[in-house]
Amino acid sequence: MKKLITIILTFILVGTLVGCNQSKNTEEKNSDKKTDLEKITVVLDWTPNTNHTGLYVALANGYFEEEGLDVTLVQPPDGGADSLVASGEAQFGISFQDSLAPAFTADETLPVTAVAAILQHNTSGIISLKEDGISSPKGMENKVYATWESPVEQAMIKNVVEADNGDYSKVELLPTYVTDVVSGLQTDVDAVWIFYGWDGIATELAGLDTNYFYFKDINPVFDYYSPVIIGNNEYLKSNKNESEAFLRACKKGYEYAIANPDESAKILVDQVPELDIKLITASQEWLSSQYQAEASSWGVIDEERWDNFYQWLYDNKLIEKEIPEGYGFSNDYLEQ
Repeated sequence: MKKLITIILTFILVGTLVGCNQSKNTEEKNSDKKTDLEKITVVLDWTPNTNHTGLYVALANGYFEEEGLDVTLVQPPDGGADSLVASGEAQFGISFQDSLAPAFTADETLPVTAVAAILQHNTSGIISLKEDGISSPKGMENKVYATWESPVEQAMIKNVVEADNGDYSKVELLPTYVTDVVSGLQTDVDAVWIFYGWDGIATELAGLDTNYFYFKDINPVFDYYSPVIIGNNEYLKSNKNESEAFLRACKKGYEYAIANPDESAKILVDQVPELDIKLITASQEWLSSQYQAEASSWGVIDEERWDNFYQWLYDNKLIEKEIPEGYGFSNDYLEQ
């Protein structure tokens, strides 16, 4: 009997040791697999929102890992995403065509390149309460506009007001940065520059009756790319395969978001729980048709539109140097 018990205990002990070793081996294999992946850091332009959904979908659904990549998304430092990508601390980041202009005209240009358009069209414009009667740019006369005092911003406002036969000098500029448009419109501020897919949707959910006009509808030159994915030039040059793999996974993530807006909203909120699920869901529904729009493929940047905006900046003395045609972006890393 004692011998039988001893044999049984021996089998149990051996089985336990084998199980532990197998578990340890599995953990080591998973760890080795993770170590083998190419590490990539992506710095966002702002707190996570529906502009970034495709990235979070690619993370959650394993698209990056399928491409051999270990991707980390980080929020931007005070200096913004451009400087972090330029320094090489992040390989990719989120930026905007307008904000890249100074980087491309500085004495020492930032070594970054736009490699994909997250949205095909500029969805920014001016929102106001309907009761204020700003149904077009001319309506901004004698109204208070919240300005962040950017020369490009104010030049664009001047352009659309005058294109609508308005007098820009009559627009009351109030230097202030409105972070909450819903509450901001219920103060002394009459008009705010927003991106409709986020703040515009927020006003809808809040039940505000508003007027809105897109800059691109007044002047097509303002249909610039906002936002875009940028890459570090040296990384792009030295890691072409990895850069292409990164953008393939991004494309797959955004295509999933286009086809599955509700599920994509849940994926984003699951990874960033502090986000408002109602706002994210509504915003995602609206943006799903904007990621690719009529373009042949997600991410593609049209050279004529890109160049036209930079030429407008130069012609209006908003940048000191002319940016060469085709400079600052590339479609070469995209799967088309």
